[in-house]
Amino acid sequence: MINRRTLFGAAATLGTAITSALTGRSASAGPPAFDVEPRGTVGRLERLPRLDVESRDDFLTGYRLWQTRKLGSVARGRFNTIMAANGLNSKDDIPLQRIFEVVEDDPILGVQAHARACVHNLMHENFQSFFHANADTYLAELEAADTSGPGTLELNPDIDIPEYARHEIHTQPGGYVGEPFAGHIYHYSTNNFYARLDKGNYQDDLHTDLGNGIPTPADGKVSRILDLGCGIGQLTVALKERFPQAEVWGLDIGAPMLRYGHMRAVELGVDVNYAQRLAEATQFPDNHFDIVTSYILHHEVPAKISQRIVNETHRILRPGGHYFPIDFYTGNKPRTDAYTKFSEWKDHRWNNEVWRLEYAKLDFSRAMRKAGFAVNEKGPAIWRSRKNLIGVKPA
Repeated sequence: MINRRTLFGAAATLGTAITSALTGRSASAGPPAFDVEPRGTVGRLERLPRLDVESRDDFLTGYRLWQTRKLGSVARGRFNTIMAANGLNSKDDIPLQRIFEVVEDDPILGVQAHARACVHNLMHENFQSFFHANADTYLAELEAADTSGPGTLELNPDIDIPEYARHEIHTQPGGYVGEPFAGHIYHYSTNNFYARLDKGNYQDDLHTDLGNGIPTPADGKVSRILDLGCGIGQLTVALKERFPQAEVWGLDIGAPMLRYGHMRAVELGVDVNYAQRLAEATQFPDNHFDIVTSYILHHEVPAKISQRIVNETHRILRPGGHYFPIDFYTGNKPRTDAYTKFSEWKDHRWNNEVWRLEYAKLDFSRAMRKAGFAVNEKGPAIWRSRKNLIGVKPA
């Protein structure tokens, strides 16, 4: 006879097994003692702590998809129509000032730009207001995780944070360095952003695919890996899961991002190391790593810093080691058609992508060769169906 206790006991056993399979966390170990998750997890994603916060996020995700797919398509058609009416071809490389002259007063383009900016602000406010209202609880969780393992966390409160890293990227309040809950806000905000992908990224799907697609050195040796500009460490964790025997490091200037990333790695039971350092001054020894990666790092820094990062990467890679940077134009020539230029300017101006236009002018292949890399310009297209450069440090 099946009674209530038997049924619930079986369900609990099954639930534990499923959670273990989805998250990689040991079923016997359970969540760390410090873990705050009032509404549990879905796989490896911790649910938002309250239903009203989750409901607003669900609405804003749907709104964002609508403005990207539907309103964005209408805006692009309107842009092409306006250009043609002014004797211009949208496929041509037209100066930005001329583009502004013919489109700046159009209400449809204005509504689309405004909708994109507003959904960002509402999304950030939704997350930030909750975590600040419950700051004691969530700061205590971070503090307990800071000294927990597996893996290590190195914070440098006296580090000189350069001016280029202090802006509020993606209009995220406080940016990545000035808001104690930057990691929380970033994680849930980018889930909203990546919802437009076929699989989304709620289970770190994108970063798992990226980690699995990164090419290895010709000799097959992978004992040390560094992920530059790692943010909350989703790619860092994916690399450790792919190469479990390797020593894996994630490096970023944003302490709040690293703290959140370390906490997630501990909760997942993944042994990775995080350090608050500059990508252009890593402090690692010469010839130390077999693979160095970066994901959407270079368009967030000035071009001169990009070159310094590439130089530093060459120094810390061992002969035969690979640098695999993933970014908008890494391995691809920037598009110069009028709508792309206009869209990039809007991203620069209204999404606070401070260095986006400067990055578009950077010849990344040349920058890598200047640092001493042998460059393979036909690397695997593991992101947005675009090829990616592979920099190999000559033996």
